[in-house]
Amino acid sequence: MIKIFFAALFIFLNCGILSAKEALKESARVLTIEEFIKTAALKDTKFEEILIDEMTLQYKKGLGLPASDIVLSVKSQYEFFLNQDESGVAATAELSKLFPFTGTDISAQYKTVPSAVPGSDSSAMALLISQPIAKNAFGKATRLKDKIIGAGIDVIKYQVTEAYEDYLANIITAYFNWYLAYENLKIGESSYNQNLELLKNIRNRSKNNIALPIDVNKINIQVLVKKENLITLREKYDNTLIFIKQAIRAGDDEALEPADPLMYDNRKISFDEDYKNFTQNSRTYRILNLLEEKSALKVSEDADALLPSTNLLLSYGMTGDDTGIKNPEDTLFAGVELIWPFPNQANRAGLETSKIASQKTRLSNANKYIQLRTDLKALLIQIAKEQKLIAIADEKINIANSILKDETVNYSYGKVSLNDFIDASNRVDENKFNKILRSVQLKILMTEWFRMTDRLISAKDIR
Repeated sequence: MIKIFFAALFIFLNCGILSAKEALKESARVLTIEEFIKTAALKDTKFEEILIDEMTLQYKKGLGLPASDIVLSVKSQYEFFLNQDESGVAATAELSKLFPFTGTDISAQYKTVPSAVPGSDSSAMALLISQPIAKNAFGKATRLKDKIIGAGIDVIKYQVTEAYEDYLANIITAYFNWYLAYENLKIGESSYNQNLELLKNIRNRSKNNIALPIDVNKINIQVLVKKENLITLREKYDNTLIFIKQAIRAGDDEALEPADPLMYDNRKISFDEDYKNFTQNSRTYRILNLLEEKSALKVSEDADALLPSTNLLLSYGMTGDDTGIKNPEDTLFAGVELIWPFPNQANRAGLETSKIASQKTRLSNANKYIQLRTDLKALLIQIAKEQKLIAIADEKINIANSILKDETVNYSYGKVSLNDFIDASNRVDENKFNKILRSVQLKILMTEWFRMTDRLISAKDIR
């Protein structure tokens, strides 16, 4: 009879019973990780906040480059010649346009000039073309500025994608932690219910003088320990669920249940292949290359600023009488305008500072390349460690179950104490907790691997 009782007890300990929460599973919506990511990307405004930074990029060049607008300037004034008791309107109208990428500045002007002598008013028209040939020669400085701004825009685009990927990794990790808390809660509930049933059976045996009162107290303490643990596990689960519901904007009363996230179970890592692809195609390397290119362009821009401001001038003018340029006289001239500050202290200091900054960028990038490879190597070691620990955890669970089975039989014959039986039961729970922890930790490390190698998401996935 005793053997039958403990055989039934062992089956019960391994199978568990349905808790109140598990009995309500049918009413909970199973939320897979794929559905969670998709819903969070659509509803979590943090993603939108990250992407909104790109909206200003289309205006960067408009703010940073010289304007190519057509500028209309009009000035009019009424002049009085007090000594001659004469008056007249002096007016000037000018149209000008800069062609930034060639540096060419074209302006056309018309003006009227009143005279103190009656009938001697005059007017003039002029067309002027100015072309820089040293500083900003044929728009060189503007083209450099355009490349610098373009490189900066590309860097920001990549950084936006990086920020999106970083937050996505946090979202995925949150789901893994939710799943971990859920599985731990199931193990805790099962263990608590098993010990409640064990307490009930021990009490019945005590009434029949088969078990001692101390055995009842030992199991009672065990039940209280399991209850304490269950309260802690419930708190952890509730805390993880809060973030999950926040991310998908779910209602407080909506019942959700995670599914086993299998997204990385069949993914394999080849360091040499993945690292080669990372150095050739990753956003991280593109950002570092762009920063180096940007610093080199800045040196060229500051070197151009040291040149004298030298402009070739070509002008055609026409002057005549009255406001309609009557009896016109045409003039045509060509010339050179030169402005050359000595010793140009500010620009020289700017150039030397840019050279130092460029060198610092190259050194910083070289260090980052080394650090990235080191970090990936270390991460790969962690992944390999977790894979080995998971295999060990599986083996420990099998051994612990076998020990529990044997200890159940031994206790039924009085070969071991109740303490040994309780220890064997607790070891099964501990190994189950350890196995799920290792499994989730491996998934988190795999997520970090794909995040660090810029393969968790691509730019086309978010645009």
